[in-house]
Order: sequence, then structure tokens, then C-alpha cells
Amino acid sequence: MEILPAIDLKDGKAVRLTKGLMDTAKIYSDEPWQVAKKFEELGSEWLHLVDLNGAFKGSPANLEQIKKIRENCNLKLELGGGIRDEETIKMYLELGIDRLILGSIAVKDAQFVKNMAAKYPIVVGIDAIDGMVAVEGWAETSDMKATDLAREFAACGVEAIICTDVGRD
Repeated sequence: MEILPAIDLKDGKAVRLTKGLMDTAKIYSDEPWQVAKKFEELGSEWLHLVDLNGAFKGSPANLEQIKKIRENCNLKLELGGGIRDEETIKMYLELGIDRLILGSIAVKDAQFVKNMAAKYPIVVGIDAIDGMVAVEGWAETSDMKATDLAREFAACGVEAIICTDVGRD
């Protein structure tokens, strides 16, 4: 088991949500790269990043902050939030992101995720509300059990499976 510090990005700031509700955002820093640098100084090897706006929008939304983090620290970075196509995957890898988290798309198009995992460093992100998979930035709950989705990807070549119990977040 690896423990990774995390930074959630909303409107260019490092924030923390309660139970995934965007209007509960508590701002921790206007300069997320400084938070990342602090994690690095404390000995972290990896950083878990989530583009919250991107998760709701379905495409990258905090790109400038992600670039600043990459430029200012040597941590390995995993990033999720709004990654729904191969072009976005390639763009982030070219920026120096080490692995990408696919969440909502894993429910909607499992074969796409499996195809991407065969070519790129992919992590499946499973967010659950009462045991059911939440999608679109936790705004919707699917009819799929989180455990069933995890089984779907257990042996397909993904680098990891990350699961969040939204109710405890």
C-alpha cells in the first residue's frame, strides 16, 4: 500500500470538499504548486492531483496550475478529473504527468479504459456513494456496484485502482 498526499484543484486553488460537494470547498492555498513543493520537502514521492472543475466539465480546467506543479517539483504525479479521451491522455503525458486516473469513463466505456491501459500508465478511479459508483464529479450515481467495477479492471493491466467512499470523504 502506498499513501499519497493529495491536492484537489478548484478554480486554480488547492481546496478540500466535504462529501464531494463543490459548494463546500475550503481553500488551502492560492498557489497549489507551493503545497506540492511542501509535500516533496516532507519526503513524499508521489502526489495525487484531482482537477475538480475538469471532473464536472468533462475536460481539463486547471491546466495552468497543473503545469506550475509539474514545473516546480520533482514528485511523481498522478492526475484525474475530466480525462475522457486519448488526446487528453497524450497531452498530460507530454506535460510530464506520470500516470492518469480514469474514473467516469471507466463506467461508461470500459473497453476504452482497457485499451488506454495497454498503451499508457492508467489508474482506474472508483468513487462510491453507498456502494454504487459515482460519476461526473460525484454529481451522478450509476447503477453499477463499486466492487463490480473493480473486478472489471482487476486483471486488465491498469497500474492501480483507487477507491473513494464519498460519504466518508
